[in-house]
Amino acid sequence: MPEATRKLPRKKPEPEAPDFLIVTGLSGAGRSEAAHSLEDLGYFVVDNLPPALIGKMAELAAGSGGPERVAIVADVRGGVFFSELNAGLEQLKDLKIAYRILFLEASDADLVNRFEATRRRHPLATGSNVGEGIRREREMMEALRGDADLIIDTSAMSPNDLRDRIRETFALAPPEAGLQVSIVSFGYKYGVPRDADIVLDVRFLPNPYWVQKLRPLPGTDQRVRGYVHSQKEYGEFMKRLRSLLEFTVPGYVAEGKSYLSIAVGCTGGRHRSVVVAEELGTFFLKKGMPVTVEHRDLHRE
Repeated sequence: MPEATRKLPRKKPEPEAPDFLIVTGLSGAGRSEAAHSLEDLGYFVVDNLPPALIGKMAELAAGSGGPERVAIVADVRGGVFFSELNAGLEQLKDLKIAYRILFLEASDADLVNRFEATRRRHPLATGSNVGEGIRREREMMEALRGDADLIIDTSAMSPNDLRDRIRETFALAPPEAGLQVSIVSFGYKYGVPRDADIVLDVRFLPNPYWVQKLRPLPGTDQRVRGYVHSQKEYGEFMKRLRSLLEFTVPGYVAEGKSYLSIAVGCTGGRHRSVVVAEELGTFFLKKGMPVTVEHRDLHRE
């Protein structure tokens, strides 16, 4: 596995209840690729199901002999049906059937480029005005985005990147596993991850970049870790951060949150943020929680 992405091991629990997932988001953001990846993971995937049938589908899944993992793809292609999605979700609540929402999005520039490359028409575009269609769709989807359990920003992601993200998240974390934690280190000069729940800025720590012998080394190197750990600010920061997480994480679990995405940033994403992200990964692993650690900008020049 590449050094920039590391899965931390955990014990897999046996599934006890159907895993019911709603897959939605912006057109062109990767719903089809996500659906194919979920199929590979054993999900029974239904694309563009009318919301009026969501309750019936969930009942079948919860019944004896029903599929253990179901993913429903819902989007603006459903036309008038899409406006009824909230009613479909209310049916699930009435039936006391637990569900999660995966929302896929991307930047306007990336979406426009994808539609131009494939020569597809945006479902809400007027004529060839793709940008206007994207704007209208964002407005329509804003409330659903706010209800999402997990948001994945596919900007600059390749199809392989998205498949890896889906596999890491859903192969490791059925609902019974509790809170799935994703930690990513990044460089502020390359932009803040759009889908992070918590963003930590560690640029206040002394920068190994200014130590000539450490500059070319990654934050995963023991010499860089030793330098960062030796700073007096680091120990106090990590002590307070662990205290904050020990206080807040049980609240996320109690509220039924399935995913927690933490982004740790420094200037270039190669040294300080990598060290902190690695220690956070170890912190959650010791808590017995499923966690992945990714270093987004580790190999950038």
